[in-house]
Amino acid sequence: MKKRYSHLIRPIQILIDVLLINLIVYLIRDNEYLNISFLSYITIFWLITTYNYGFYKVYRYTRFLGLFVLLAKQFILFFLGYFAYFGFFREGYIVDNQFKILTLIIISISFFKFFIFYLLKKYRSFGNNYRTTVVVGIDESSRKIIKLFKSKSNLGYKYLGFFNDKPINSKNYLGKIADVFAYASKNTVDEIYCTLNKLSKNEIKKINKFATEKDISLKLIPNITELYSKSRSPEFYDDDLMILNVNKLPFEFAENFYKKRIFDIVFSTIVIVFFLSWLIPIIWIFVKLESKGPLIFKQKREGINGEEFVCYKFRSMKINDLSDKIHATKGDSRVTKVGAFLRKTSMDELPQFFNVFAGDMSVVGPRPHLESLSLEYQKDVDDYLKRHIVKPGITGLAQISGYRGEIKKRADIKNRVRLDIFYIENWSFFLDIKIIIKTVLNVFEGEEKAY
Repeated sequence: MKKRYSHLIRPIQILIDVLLINLIVYLIRDNEYLNISFLSYITIFWLITTYNYGFYKVYRYTRFLGLFVLLAKQFILFFLGYFAYFGFFREGYIVDNQFKILTLIIISISFFKFFIFYLLKKYRSFGNNYRTTVVVGIDESSRKIIKLFKSKSNLGYKYLGFFNDKPINSKNYLGKIADVFAYASKNTVDEIYCTLNKLSKNEIKKINKFATEKDISLKLIPNITELYSKSRSPEFYDDDLMILNVNKLPFEFAENFYKKRIFDIVFSTIVIVFFLSWLIPIIWIFVKLESKGPLIFKQKREGINGEEFVCYKFRSMKINDLSDKIHATKGDSRVTKVGAFLRKTSMDELPQFFNVFAGDMSVVGPRPHLESLSLEYQKDVDDYLKRHIVKPGITGLAQISGYRGEIKKRADIKNRVRLDIFYIENWSFFLDIKIIIKTVLNVFEGEEKAY
């Protein structure tokens, strides 16, 4: 298990910056703008602008000039936003203390930014907070990155060695290119650097897949004329040393995880309070009138990271022993009349909003499968387990694309997984909204496979 604490640095910096801004306003104690509306405005404006312009995206290879540019861009924008408040809400008021506050904010945050920057470099120069690295393929460019790792300890990289098909007489030689998989599995490797000049596309693809599964960052050392796509972004470690970073999946960024979780809580709360609160008693009456058994059907499903959770649904079948083994089929005799209506309108899925509120599911995501079926699908479908890196959803891209209900042939599950993985790799907040709207429209239009 890799114990990493670097992810705490940004949240701590954000918290301290926000506290500094509010503390300075408080200490100046000008009654004209020592109020909740002004403090809320500048705090929210600071958080939004720093997020949009990457103010806190400072990496171990970031240089002094890059830090200065970040500060200059952020404070120019903050300066405009700061005075916009008085332009809209306090027009005509004196501005003497406003300049004093703004000056103190700029000085204090700049000082703290550079202090943390140099403190971390000093801390890393003593061999702390390091990233272990290996290099795959040796050429002129990869030799430069190895030299950088060895010469600049304050960057915080611990170089373990290199892999190359042609043996090289060096204490850092770890084996052939194919040996990187076994080595990285047995040892703690944080980053793999591959030179594109020495590796084939197929080798890069295999290493990329391996790195994703093992939570290892993959960096590509390009040719001088190498073109890169949106899935790769350039990073400059030195004046003449560019590295292509294989971009992370959307859900590997903490802000996206929190954004999605907040939406899930708000959306599920609205559904539970304004719909399920009065709908549950009505459905309970109709379900009980037709068949014996509980209103809520509970079933174990696979969730995030393959962990089991209890999934809730309105019971749509008679009590039977096959519910945990096979999907419902067209004309299934187990389905009740009320259950048929619930399934046709997808109302049987509504109790899953309690799963969403509890954090076991999300409103949008890959549909959760039974463990017995999941084990079967893993044998037939490549990258099936990739679905488990996010929470399962009530609805998803595969469902609105027509892949729901009974799986009749192998192509059905392959297409579902293909769309699930596309969703995971291309997630955005607006994609979730689009899927939710399409789901609602499908309910009113009727779905052929909803049985």
